[in-house]
Amino acid sequence: MFEERRIGLAAAMEERGGWPDDSPWVRAAVDAVPRHSFAPDTLWRWDGDAYVAVNRATEPERWAAEVYGGPGDPAVTQVADGRATSSLSCQSVVVDMLDSLMPDPGHRVLELGTGTGWNAALLARRAGPGRVTSVEADPGLAAAARTRLEAAGADVTVVTGDGRLGHPPGGPYDRVESTYAVETVPWEWVAQTRPGGRIVTPWGRMGHVALTVAADGLSATGWVQGLALFMPARGTPARLGWREVRGDGPAEDESTRALDVPRLADPHQLFALRVLLSDVEIVLGDRDGPVAWVHDGRSSWAVLTGPEGGPGAAFQGGPRRLLGEIERAVARWEHHGRPDLYDFGMTRTPDSQYVWSHDSDTGHRWATVTGLARATVAERVFGGLTGRAGPGP
Repeated sequence: MFEERRIGLAAAMEERGGWPDDSPWVRAAVDAVPRHSFAPDTLWRWDGDAYVAVNRATEPERWAAEVYGGPGDPAVTQVADGRATSSLSCQSVVVDMLDSLMPDPGHRVLELGTGTGWNAALLARRAGPGRVTSVEADPGLAAAARTRLEAAGADVTVVTGDGRLGHPPGGPYDRVESTYAVETVPWEWVAQTRPGGRIVTPWGRMGHVALTVAADGLSATGWVQGLALFMPARGTPARLGWREVRGDGPAEDESTRALDVPRLADPHQLFALRVLLSDVEIVLGDRDGPVAWVHDGRSSWAVLTGPEGGPGAAFQGGPRRLLGEIERAVARWEHHGRPDLYDFGMTRTPDSQYVWSHDSDTGHRWATVTGLARATVAERVFGGLTGRAGPGP
């Protein structure tokens, strides 16, 4: 049952070009370390309204299907208060981030966010025994990961603690990888990475960056590597969702807009909007036609529906007119030459963090702000560029 599904997932990765040619070790590691060996006996599947449990003992076929979905399908491993809080990340994202990390045999590696332990096992396969330290905030997850890693013969040190602080006793590190999203890259990660070392982390649940620490250790700079969706750091305050911001009152503004939903689905434009409107969340989906749900996590919301190539019907509420802000942000993006997501990069210094386009020294810069929200988008929109989104509004 598992072997057939593993082969099918590997073939799907091959079909979409998901195996990196310049990091053949990644595929070898995935082949050698079975994904299902790191999945708990209970997984969680979104049924359109809530997460429902899928138990290995009572529903083995469905459980296996959750573990080995498509390349962009994560398996949710933990749910709290109706929200997914941990997952076995989708294979395409795990592979892409390992390729971006560029670990070599003998490298000392720090992983933040052990989760199930699968990614740590893949890292250990590359770096070697005793070379990987992984930090997990949840004591229960940490204990379970230790057990699975030991059973798999992976020599990984699992530490229970706050990943934002890194793990100074094991440093300095050659490579640092976070498996959860941060808005601001903790300076501790940079300080614990050797000059020339590399840090790969998701940024605010949309996209991941690879930063190289400068020779003087006083900054880390690098390019956006791709798009994916990530859970935030444990303990991050829950942000209001679209339904909560929308409420039950009538729309305050109804109109048509020049924006159309399929145009919003362009991944490069979406990433630019994430930079320019960092507190605005955009979720794209289909409800009898394309739809975009937009909100600021506080008090303003909008929904846009409409066919490709034509004006959309728009409904908005709250003190801000978010669709107008999006239109102006798109105009700014176009004014700067429509940089695509791979034209963007990030620099972290001890007292600042900013995103730039085209060139870290001469390109246009946008300061980033800690604690603001992110833009998200459904996997079906990005196709091969991202993992699966969580439930829509």
